Amino acid sequence: MEVTTEQDYTVTELIDKFSNELDPNAEATAIVLAAGHGKRIKSQRSKMLHKIWGKTTVARVSKAARRGLQDANLCIVVGIKADSVIKTVGKKPQQVYAFQEEQLGTGHAVQIALQALPDYVASQNVFVFPGDIGLLRTSTVQSFGEQFTKSRADMMVLTGTYEGIPEENYYGRIVRVPAVDAEGKPSDEAGKVIQIMEAKDIQALNPNKPYVVDFHGKKYEFTRQELMNINEFNTGVFAFNGEVLRKYLYELDVNNVQGELYVTDLIKIFNDHGLTVAAFPADDSKAVLGFNNKSVLREMNSIYQAEAYDRLKDIINFRDPLDFFLSDEIVNTILTMDKSGEPLDIKIGKSVYIKGEIEFAPGLNLADGVNIQGNVVFGKNVTIHKGVEISTYPHQTLYIGENTEIFQDNIIKGNTHIGKNCRIESGVNVTGSDQYPSRIGNRVMIKGTSYIFGTEIEENSWIEHCVLKAKRVKCNYDREGNVVPIRYVIPYPEGLENVESIGDDREEYTWPK
Repeated sequence: MEVTTEQDYTVTELIDKFSNELDPNAEATAIVLAAGHGKRIKSQRSKMLHKIWGKTTVARVSKAARRGLQDANLCIVVGIKADSVIKTVGKKPQQVYAFQEEQLGTGHAVQIALQALPDYVASQNVFVFPGDIGLLRTSTVQSFGEQFTKSRADMMVLTGTYEGIPEENYYGRIVRVPAVDAEGKPSDEAGKVIQIMEAKDIQALNPNKPYVVDFHGKKYEFTRQELMNINEFNTGVFAFNGEVLRKYLYELDVNNVQGELYVTDLIKIFNDHGLTVAAFPADDSKAVLGFNNKSVLREMNSIYQAEAYDRLKDIINFRDPLDFFLSDEIVNTILTMDKSGEPLDIKIGKSVYIKGEIEFAPGLNLADGVNIQGNVVFGKNVTIHKGVEISTYPHQTLYIGENTEIFQDNIIKGNTHIGKNCRIESGVNVTGSDQYPSRIGNRVMIKGTSYIFGTEIEENSWIEHCVLKAKRVKCNYDREGNVVPIRYVIPYPEGLENVESIGDDREEYTWPK
């Protein structure tokens, strides 16, 4: 059955519209699994569109996979809320989408992806990534890819180390060959990967009966608790020889508690066919955390925030290291500025939020609750007081000149230029549009409850309690040489014919339901 989106596009039409050509000469193809809803996260939004530090988890995983594998081809498997995921991720070079209409497990999702990919992918290495590991680093992917190539294995799994209580570990366990077999004889294959067991499958075992597995003709036994206590977990990241993957992928079956096709079951299939299966530990287990509920998502955001703070703590000053948001682009901008060697003396208050293409300058002081989004350029020694909002549309630029001070709770936005040594006191809203930009000269004072839209203001002007829309303001002086203030300039009201006083003879008005 073809699913129709809210905008009357079928998912097939959206996939055609947002998919791009792949590179047949690429060394690898990455498959990102983004079809699940994530019932345990209890949200109307797709699990893959929840954000880690301001960016959707599927976008973060896709970016790390592409960069870590040196511009690999990318296939994103979508399912529930497919239209939202496709439109949010967007159209990118060397990227296609595949639709998993019915969620029958990770193995089924990989089957769907390979059906959507051209045949030449079989000659490439194929990597599989879950879309919810939003802390994944480019360096982690790069190390994993290099190790897979070096190992010449047919399959490799990226693993992590769980440090919590075993009963709370919902990750699949990496089951390796123990030192001795079921008969107590030493094994010459100790440490090799036998299989991955999902937490639910372990919990379903009989605690009074050993779990027996056959590996290369020898039997090995594990108690249920031994399996539960394994702290090496499956990150959901896999690497395959593309040709081998295509050959054996359809041997997967649904012999598990959830009745789904698991990618993890390919380990046993590969082992049974005498193929090589390897495992490689991630350099940092935090980088491969996935989430199934809101509490883990919050934990992942906290981890990312701590890492951002750690990178910047000796460069700029934070009032609260646990309460700020600087997007990835902003963090990289500040790190690049620091390389110049000039002290920045930038201060970031509590709950400051900054996102966009921002050009900082030394001496910038942002008080608590400042929100900056868009394309904003600061001159040196600018002070922005508590709760100020500064924003632009993507194609606009807002400039604030050196030594300018903007006071509490003001709103400055749009196509606006504020000169040097200005003082914008509390209660002021300045806006510039594409047709009517706002241009404020040097040494201008604006105070009182004032609204400035699309207005040009000469330097040295003094404006107080005014509403100025698409005006040109000149600066004049009295006989003593003092600036003549401009006060109480308000446009004539519009729509007065629709306004009348309420009297005893008022008509009854029926409010719409």
